[in-house]
Amino acid sequence: MPLLSELIRHLPVPPLSRSGSTDPEITGVVLDSRVAVPGSLFVALVGGSVDGHRYIPSAIQRGAAAAAGTRPASEFADLGVPYFQVADDRLSLAYLAAAFYGFPARQLTVIGVTGTDGKTTTSNLIYQIMQAAGIRTGMITTINAVIGDTALDTGFHVTTPESPDVQRYLAQMVAAGLTHVVLETTSHGLAQHRVAACDYDIGVVTNITHEHLDYHGSLEAYRAAKARLFIGLAETAPKPQGNPRLAILNADDDVYDYLRDLTPVRQIAYSLSAGAADLYAADIAYDASGIHFTAVGPGFQQPIFSPLVGAFNVSNCLAAIAATVLGLGVAPSQAAAGIAALMGVPGRMERLDMGQNFTAIVDFAHTPNALRRAIEAVRPMTSGRVLAVFGSAGLRDREKRRLMAEVSAELADLTYLTAEDPRTESLDEILAEMVGAACARGAVEGSTVFRIPDRGEAIRRAVQTAQPGDVVICCGKGHEQSMCFGEVEYPWDDRIALRAALAQHLGLPGPQMPRLPTTLS
Repeated sequence: MPLLSELIRHLPVPPLSRSGSTDPEITGVVLDSRVAVPGSLFVALVGGSVDGHRYIPSAIQRGAAAAAGTRPASEFADLGVPYFQVADDRLSLAYLAAAFYGFPARQLTVIGVTGTDGKTTTSNLIYQIMQAAGIRTGMITTINAVIGDTALDTGFHVTTPESPDVQRYLAQMVAAGLTHVVLETTSHGLAQHRVAACDYDIGVVTNITHEHLDYHGSLEAYRAAKARLFIGLAETAPKPQGNPRLAILNADDDVYDYLRDLTPVRQIAYSLSAGAADLYAADIAYDASGIHFTAVGPGFQQPIFSPLVGAFNVSNCLAAIAATVLGLGVAPSQAAAGIAALMGVPGRMERLDMGQNFTAIVDFAHTPNALRRAIEAVRPMTSGRVLAVFGSAGLRDREKRRLMAEVSAELADLTYLTAEDPRTESLDEILAEMVGAACARGAVEGSTVFRIPDRGEAIRRAVQTAQPGDVVICCGKGHEQSMCFGEVEYPWDDRIALRAALAQHLGLPGPQMPRLPTTLS
């Protein structure tokens, strides 16, 4: 086990003050006092409503051998264990965790995937291509961490996992003999330094649209957080295996020029059409089996088939091809094989078939752009109607409520507005905002737009209303396993709820509809 002094030596800024003179062995780096064990180094984080310094005594009671925080060491002189003051709590946490695990990212080729929509799908596409190429690759996404034959759940409501978890996963990959990792990288993960010390070699962006403005404050701040991934590529130190220091940019996205001008390393651009891009799609076609196109890049034209649906997944495939074929030298034919092997991603345009005479889909679309793309993707799948079920989260970007309701009023035939993690906000007020926005765009409440607070009942109503050939698409929750009312997470899975509604509709055995606080007794 490393000594405390060995970990401190790797901090980007030396401690500002320190109390205690011992130099204990450290058995782990934690940010939650409840998981501290003998020998832990507890790092106190200061958040919007919680000051981690209050929990230092609790961590010590559980055996923590040292503590760190942003408050002066003079305030903690009597702890009985060493305490040191850091300039940045989250950045320090990341480097202390990386040092504890021996900076595992330096032994891996790290491919980071960021963007508003499509990060998880693109990460999985890259992973499948690497598998097809025989490259020993791990993956960390908002759904799970894949290490060899093991898949570990990364949580209920998560963005990028916290830095000690990220570093632990990377260390496990190194120990398993993996050489590459695909790391889904959110704006929160970048802004909160959860992925500091990850030493990215390739950065990939899907798109940057309206999202998380509640946290970042503005679209400018949001895109600046995303840009950190690409700016940081130049800072990655040389690795024994070499590192490409390559940025994969979407030439079709509104922020392409912004990222192109900021990124200080080599760039590859991809696009849905021929032009200035290094890689583009030709002969795009859609049918019931999925998407078909030809990937055209420097010196190759590779036919591609994917079981996924929607033009946005053509872009995701191109991003994955750019990272692997143009970035890592994978053969185009291997990329095609990997893409064809990905049958789907949990909660991403996931089709559920229990024998009904209409299409039922669960998708994670929880932004205005993602909802637009999801509805546009399913429209060609039917000559009938599109019935959309979704809500908008409480204590998050409020403008999304209006924008998403407007999108559905414009593109869907029937809209069912319902609960989606209202948290401590009034669900009735959230729904009133959304209904008002939909009606302002021509929807008629009770005819084309419906407010149904209970999500299970909203899904049931949509299923009961569906006619042969229609599409019912439940958006916003995707793979997530809970829904937050107040400060309590209640078990919830849209896929279980949709199966329950379908079973009831068809008179078949099936799961029970999950119950929420809104469920009528």
